[in-house]
Amino acid sequence: MTQDSVSGTPDGELSGASWHKSSYSGSNNDCVERGRLRTGRQAVRDTTNHTRGTLVFHAEAWTEFVGSVRDGRL
Repeated sequence: MTQDSVSGTPDGELSGASWHKSSYSGSNNDCVERGRLRTGRQAVRDTTNHTRGTLVFHAEAWTEFVGSVRDGRL
């Protein structure tokens, strides 16, 4: 899967994302980055190997996920 072939993601939506590397990423190449898409959805990908694919979340699902991590539910 390439970064532009995520199911339900229009071609080019990912290429216009504003990507940010996780502050928890270290120097051992186990890094992820989050991208804000123009549609308001959120995307997550491997920082060093973009061809591995990209996960795309609706804004509400992303907010729930982040809240669950912060609250210790995950």
